[in-house]
Amino acid sequence: MDFTDLYINGEWRNGANGQRFDVLNPATEAPIASVASAEIADADAALDAAEAAMKDWAAQTPRQRSEVLRKAWELMTARLDHFAHLITLENGKAGVDAKGEATYAAEFFRWFAEEAVRADGMVTHAPASGARILVQHKPAGIAVLVTPWNYPAAMGTRKIAPALAAGCAVIVKPAAETPLTMLALMPLLAEAGVPPGLVNVLPTRSAGPLVDHMLHDPRVRVVSFTGSTAVGRKLLHAAADQVLKPAMELGGNAPLIVFEDADLEVAVEGAMLAKMRNLGEACTAANRIYVHEAVAEEFTRRFADRMAALKVGDGTDPSVDVGPLVNADTRDKVAAFVADAVSRGANIVVGGQVPEGKGYFYPPTVLTHVPETADCVHDEIFGPVAAIQTFVDQQDVIARANDTEYGLVAYVFSQDMKRALQVCERLDYGMVGLNRGLVSDPAAPFGGTKQSGLGREGGHEGMLEFMETQYISASW
Repeated sequence: MDFTDLYINGEWRNGANGQRFDVLNPATEAPIASVASAEIADADAALDAAEAAMKDWAAQTPRQRSEVLRKAWELMTARLDHFAHLITLENGKAGVDAKGEATYAAEFFRWFAEEAVRADGMVTHAPASGARILVQHKPAGIAVLVTPWNYPAAMGTRKIAPALAAGCAVIVKPAAETPLTMLALMPLLAEAGVPPGLVNVLPTRSAGPLVDHMLHDPRVRVVSFTGSTAVGRKLLHAAADQVLKPAMELGGNAPLIVFEDADLEVAVEGAMLAKMRNLGEACTAANRIYVHEAVAEEFTRRFADRMAALKVGDGTDPSVDVGPLVNADTRDKVAAFVADAVSRGANIVVGGQVPEGKGYFYPPTVLTHVPETADCVHDEIFGPVAAIQTFVDQQDVIARANDTEYGLVAYVFSQDMKRALQVCERLDYGMVGLNRGLVSDPAAPFGGTKQSGLGREGGHEGMLEFMETQYISASW
């Protein structure tokens, strides 16, 4: 397979120590490719390249940067099938899901092509001193981008596009499970006009030491990370030493609330999307499903029928709805959540058994009567398991929904807009899907509260994460 070395200064290189590692197909457990593993010396080479490239890139006009990003969107849009196939091979998600991710990933280039020309400042008159206040936004500096395995394309473009729009150079450290999609994106960016050294990609099996080394280099000014809260805390500690700008999109434990007046067709469709998008391997996945007792039986029946109808298999088969989980550890953790919930009194309505044979498969599973003591209520399931609980009182379900250290996203289904919006405002989450099972959008500020992270990705805010605000005081 092409593009399996490190990408530094616009060139493909083997790692400094010649180390390589295999990337596996989670549907077959067979190796897809052998990828170079970056070491400290490679990180230093990437930092040197980024420093040199950023000087010219930051001096470009916003329109020049915008045109390059627009071209990247055009090129990626023309090659969606190629990227979708690659995503399926290394991540496992089914073809429709993979095509959706590729489309979503490309859209970040178009959105930030438009935002690149909108880093608006201001001029005001200080009321007390009479001085003029001039405010402008400048590129913050080199950004280290650490991306997860669950969205091999989109979590990279969601960071690369705003950084380039802002005028920054970047070094991407993709997840070891899924580095191929990000590496394959590099020739496309070069074709779009991204100069050598501006975007560098360092897959590695030594992620901790490599990233820590870069975060302690004074040339690095931003760290953007998507992943677990536990790893995010470690990166924040490392970032504190150099007082870096952190953008952290961390874990979630999303509640999905279905009120008695909800349109059940809309609620079931929304729950399917919120739970099964990306096989549930998403920080935005519905983790706790609260259904009002008055509609719980009907909702569960409809939802379970939809889950049972999903076809499980190798995602390269276009008839498959649900591919494998990314690795054995993820599958085994999902199975352990189900076993724990059942041992505490939960009932399995659909699924619940690890299939025999190769591949990290787990079937779509529906649990009812899930007690508050179950582990899956308090931790991310990160798999195709829906844990359903019931409620009667509105205040009670809000309290239960907020009873977590996480605050990324919640979902509310009700036809009473006054009540629904009141509930949304009381939910301690950075995002809420109201009668929708999907909140992610390049045009919207994605991010959470509490232990779910810092900063926002997407929207206008996403570009500002890679910029510093400068104020000039003047008199004339």
